Amino acid sequence: MCGIAGFRLADRDDLMSPEQRLTIMADSLQHRGPDERGLLVEAPWLMGHQRLSIVDLGSSHQPMNSDDGRHALVYNGELYNYRELRLQLSPEWEFRTEGDTEVVLAGLVLKGPAFLSSMEGMWALALWDRKEEALLLSRDRMGKKPLYYQQSGNGFACASELPALDTLSPQPFREDMNSTADYLRHGYFLPGTTAFEGVHEVLPGHYLEWRPQDGIRQTAYWRLVPAGFSGSIASAREQLHAAMISAVRKRMVADVEVGAFLSGGVDSSLVVSLLDRSAGVSPKTFSIGFTEAAFDEREYARLIARQFGTDHYEECLEEWDPQGLTRLLIEHVGQPFYDASLLPTALVSELASRHVKVALSGDGGDEMFSGYQRYQARVLMRWYSRLPRMLRAAARKLVRTLPEPMAHHSRSVLKKAHLFMDAVDRYADETPYTAPMLYSAVEFSRLVPDLCRRGHKPPCLPERCEQDSIVQMMCADALTYLPQDILVKVDRASMAHSLEVRAPFLDRAVVELAFSLPGHWHRRRFAGKRILRETFRDDLPASIWKRRKQGFGVPIHNWFRGELGNALETMLTGDTGPVDSTYSRALLESHRNRQRDNGYRLWNLYVYLLFKKQYAFA
Repeated sequence: MCGIAGFRLADRDDLMSPEQRLTIMADSLQHRGPDERGLLVEAPWLMGHQRLSIVDLGSSHQPMNSDDGRHALVYNGELYNYRELRLQLSPEWEFRTEGDTEVVLAGLVLKGPAFLSSMEGMWALALWDRKEEALLLSRDRMGKKPLYYQQSGNGFACASELPALDTLSPQPFREDMNSTADYLRHGYFLPGTTAFEGVHEVLPGHYLEWRPQDGIRQTAYWRLVPAGFSGSIASAREQLHAAMISAVRKRMVADVEVGAFLSGGVDSSLVVSLLDRSAGVSPKTFSIGFTEAAFDEREYARLIARQFGTDHYEECLEEWDPQGLTRLLIEHVGQPFYDASLLPTALVSELASRHVKVALSGDGGDEMFSGYQRYQARVLMRWYSRLPRMLRAAARKLVRTLPEPMAHHSRSVLKKAHLFMDAVDRYADETPYTAPMLYSAVEFSRLVPDLCRRGHKPPCLPERCEQDSIVQMMCADALTYLPQDILVKVDRASMAHSLEVRAPFLDRAVVELAFSLPGHWHRRRFAGKRILRETFRDDLPASIWKRRKQGFGVPIHNWFRGELGNALETMLTGDTGPVDSTYSRALLESHRNRQRDNGYRLWNLYVYLLFKKQYAFA
């Protein structure tokens, strides 16, 4: 895995030489690729590459030029089918290296953007055409690898991370208030947008073409289109079994050792079992635990490690780390990001990076197979909405009268009841569903009264999604929550420690099969992952299948009753921008008094205000 960047100088005076600016940019991406640096300085276009060597370790240097000198490529990713594509291209191209980078270069030069449809893997790339002065950018289908860009006059810049792009920007980044509304509403930014005006990201499954005289044109080469499955559920299980085995095997392609994250949940445990039973590998596995028992899954991770004979490593996150959080946000994410599991993800990545350069993860399993609790809430909502109004009102009053437990939802029925009432309050605002929200419309108008009508338009969903509410939620999460939250978290946390993470559940064949199936094949009554369970029931111990859905949660509710709450209280006495400080203090007070668990809402505010202070966010 690597870090890439490029820019075309705008017509402006600059106190810094292009070489100096490119070097500073490369320094800011050093963590993504500490093994090798490559710079291309050919005004008006400059390119930089930081390499993490995984395949063809002694060759495949970047930027890579075509033999005729017309094209130059910087590429971040892994192409799992590069050997097959190399054979197809070899009659028209004389290959000089053994890795996947030259296959990408050859394919794009010979076939143009149409070649992207044949690529299987994860990537972000930039191809510069010297003759046409044309740039091609692209990201993989699900958005596993990041790529940001900014156009300024006749200048253009792109980079793997926002802090690197900031070093190339002709002007300081300015806050986009529509994006701020999105962030405070969801905890992350919507696809294609960032926290800053005029700074964008290439959309997953798209390529972008740019010429100084023509501007930007972005085109989809792939779309998530749920299509009806024509076979039986037995046939679907057979296809899913084969697809998952193939996905795991493909992600073993590397010239270095491959390990695996192991949380003890269904998805990561299944990946480890498939490594053992289909690829014949008992990998090094890595887990993070917590001192608070409700959030600690290590006993389940140890069970899987023993069963499959893995070389298992684990560490414990005992308290919040303000310095670590600030470093991750400022140096790697580069914009507000509310998912508190960024911290343990960074910790498990640091642990894994001491032993391996590549790790497999279970990311995507919940989106592909209806695993989230909010899907269950939608099913319950159908029954709840049929109750008489007076009965619903009485149930709501009863639940809200009882203080919300400061406990993990997997350990408390009352906690689940409170979470369900939160979902009821947001139901109208989240219909049609596009992404999970942190506040109801009433709460949001009190938090940011000037932003309650602001925000960007979320991605449009395929028509078939409207026919099945569960498929609709899965599709919306795959298009928004997955790339904007989960994959951002994993990429930045892992690459901060020079670790490449691969996700078998996000293999193209697995994704397309999952979204071809009807919703009731994914859920049985209130339980999700039905077809996954039926397909791989014998691969995991019964205790793993039967355990409550937990997720990679963080005990921030405790943190805000201590030092972290004090830090937020101090922040609320200063400039809070669009955030109403009085309402925010009320959220903090009700949390401290154990009336309501506002942990994630408070974390969302804390990160925004921290970023505003540290990054001069204005």
